[in-house]
Amino acid sequence: MSLSETIANFVAEAIAEGWIDPLDEIYTRNRLLALVQASDYDEAVVPATPLPDLLTSMDQLRTYAQAQGIVGTANYQVEQFEAAVMDLIVPTPALTNQRFWEKYEESPQEATDYYYQLQRTSDYIKTRHIAKNVEFIYPDATYGNLEITINLSKPEKTQAEIEAAKTASNAAYPKCALCLENEGYSGRVDHPARQNHRLVRLMLGDQPFAMQYSPYVYYNEHSIFLNVHHVPMAINRRTFENLFHIIDILPHYFVGSNADLPGVGGSILAHDHYQGGRHVFPMEEAPIDHPVTFTGYEDVVSGYVKWPMTTLRLVSADQQRLIDLAEKILGVWRSYSDEAVGVLAKTTAPHNTITPIARRRNGNYELDLVLRNNRTTPELPGGIFHPHPDVQNIKQENIGLIEVMGLAILPPRLLPELQTVKDYLVGNIPLEQVSAVHQSWTKQIAADFQSGQDVDMFIREKLGQTFVRILSDAGVFKQDDAGFAAGDRFVSFVNAK
Repeated sequence: MSLSETIANFVAEAIAEGWIDPLDEIYTRNRLLALVQASDYDEAVVPATPLPDLLTSMDQLRTYAQAQGIVGTANYQVEQFEAAVMDLIVPTPALTNQRFWEKYEESPQEATDYYYQLQRTSDYIKTRHIAKNVEFIYPDATYGNLEITINLSKPEKTQAEIEAAKTASNAAYPKCALCLENEGYSGRVDHPARQNHRLVRLMLGDQPFAMQYSPYVYYNEHSIFLNVHHVPMAINRRTFENLFHIIDILPHYFVGSNADLPGVGGSILAHDHYQGGRHVFPMEEAPIDHPVTFTGYEDVVSGYVKWPMTTLRLVSADQQRLIDLAEKILGVWRSYSDEAVGVLAKTTAPHNTITPIARRRNGNYELDLVLRNNRTTPELPGGIFHPHPDVQNIKQENIGLIEVMGLAILPPRLLPELQTVKDYLVGNIPLEQVSAVHQSWTKQIAADFQSGQDVDMFIREKLGQTFVRILSDAGVFKQDDAGFAAGDRFVSFVNAK
């Protein structure tokens, strides 16, 4: 296929899908020619029937540019070129916002449907990379259907890119991957290309925020709500107010925040942000199985959720009552210690915080407060309430907001590593050839494996069981008699304040 044919197909498909106006045909064609450093175009070409999709034409443009030596093969170079191509079909930030809020007048869902599809079509959301992820449901007898993902979507950096990043300038612009200044940024070896990135502006009370989708979505409409200023995350009353502002604006979404301390927080604590989307997580479906009453808030339905991580659920039609109670619970928890279950509020640094999640359901507001503690010991250097060493062969990273709610994000290394485990179980290799990190675990689970059993299903079941253990490790009050008693002591302490 000639360059002219590829460009004609791309432009015709963009017009057909309504992403660009027919009046922009020649302009878009010429901008594509500029990107591939070409100056000639055959006006006699006719777009193909049927038209290829935009990503196919984008691939063909990239292949042409690489053949001409215009674009390199490093991941960041490919991403920069592809983002520049797709930027041509994305409305400007002002127009994106105008269209979002026009559709919002029809319904909030109309607005997010438009915005989500725009980000998928423009390849800002990496749909083809995401399709590589391994995903399955683990039906746990106690906690319901947990979601497991082995995340293969983010391209790994090559050694050459890693070395190049070491010598890259210590640029302070944008300050981080969440900053508003990423919108339209062309990227560099140590920072992703964002030419096709658009953010929707919104106000949370008197605070300016912006909404975007995650490029590597972990669930449906995985969205990020970020402060337009680069300020650190903090869990406080304003957090609860902002969460409720968001679900008032987008009532079909849930929204939550990572905790604000290292070890139990997210990967970007330096920039104030929340995560939300249109997805029902396993934790949402878990019921309150241990009701409690908070003095002065008898009108608020309250209780511990049947969940491996310690979760207080507050339910009311009055969000102000929930905000007031949540602020009180957080304030007490910040300074609360219970040595019987290993909870110390402070040693050389503060340890207690929460992971809050808000949603609307059945005419009420719900606010889940997951109690977190990041204290470490010499025996448990990752954290007392962190995946313990015997399960770190599966996951050793922080348990953040998404995992708290019952979706495991497991590292890509597991795919080849677990293949060696399966090879051992079916008798193809000796234990010594199993990935070293999994040998002890493999010996444990081998006792449960039956000859002729589906080894893939067996490993999935064991991963699910391990994820439950990981969540249980992160729970400050365990799902046992001692944990229930500790939970009651905390409620009594709150009521005494």
